[in-house]
This record gives sequence, C-alpha cells and structure tokens, in this order.
Amino acid sequence: MDSKHMGILLQQLRKEKHMTQQELSQRLHVSPQAVSKWECGNGVPDVSLLPCLAEILGVSMARLLRGDLAPEPAEVGNMKRLKFYVCPECGNILTASGGGELHCCGRRLESLTAAPVDEDHAVKVETVEDEWYVTFSHPMRKDHYFRFAAVVATERVLLVRLYPEQGGEFRIPQMRRGKLYLCCSRDGLFEVKF
Repeated sequence: MDSKHMGILLQQLRKEKHMTQQELSQRLHVSPQAVSKWECGNGVPDVSLLPCLAEILGVSMARLLRGDLAPEPAEVGNMKRLKFYVCPECGNILTASGGGELHCCGRRLESLTAAPVDEDHAVKVETVEDEWYVTFSHPMRKDHYFRFAAVVATERVLLVRLYPEQGGEFRIPQMRRGKLYLCCSRDGLFEVKF
C-alpha cells in the first residue's frame, strides 16, 4: 500500500462525489485534518475506517488499498466469454461478459467453470412449438438442486432460476446457436450439448 497513491485516489473519489474534506470527515467521524493528511499522502486511514470509506466513495476496499482505479483490460462484451458467478452466502446469480471483479456479501466471487454434463446431471431436451422443453431427474432438494439454467446465444442470454422442491422440468425459448448451462448447487456448472 502506497500512501501517496492512496491519497491521490481518495482525493479524486471525494471530488467525484462532490464532497468537501469537511463533509467526508463528518461522515467518517474523523477530523478534516485527518482527511487532508491522507490526501497529501502523509498517512492512511485506520483499517477500521476502510469499509465505511469504500462504501461512501463507491469503490472496493481492494481498490482503495491498491491506490488505483486502473481500468480492466478492454474486452468487447462477447457472449462466448460469458461467465457465471454464484454467491456462496446468499445465492445471488451474476453474469459478466467482460472483465472486472464481482463482489457479493463482502466476498470476491470466482467465475464458475463449465464441465461437460455427466450422467448425474443429464437432461433431455425436446422441441415443443418454439420452445425447448427440458426435463431431468436431478434431485431438487434444499441441500442439492439445480440453481439455474441458462441459454447463451451470440447476442443474448436467458436465465431461468430454479428452486428446491420444484419439478424436474422447465421450458425455455429456443435460440439459434445457443448453449445450455445448468448450475448444480453442489457440483457446479455444466454445459449441455444438444
């Protein structure tokens, strides 16, 4: 952690929020001199202040500690590179088609890696009218179930949230050149080829 870089970043973020040093100090319950000291690079905030400071300035604590907001490498949001994330605490499902860091419940999330579907996670896909009718025998208990199914096409993604104690079927609109993904609450993400 470089106090000079952190100070420059703190000042930049504070100004982006149209706050004075006085206003920031009041929200953090510190003196304006402390904020000035941090911004000049002559000290850093106490570790106990970092969560609140990050929230006020709208940035992650990791970025504050690094002292930079360097953009992630530019990536075109390509659906072929779509990544799925599931929060281990609350079960939130997130997707990203480019770079970046995703956080939920105070944790940095790691993207799920899709494995080829196996016997335990096999599904049957039939065409019914203009939809795919997907059936499976996978358990749907509270401790072991499919969290979601998603069809990823070249220009869109359609995600269907599945719930414990739900039946072993769902319908999803057909998409040209789409891939079907299923996420098991215990065993992770699977890619279904059909």
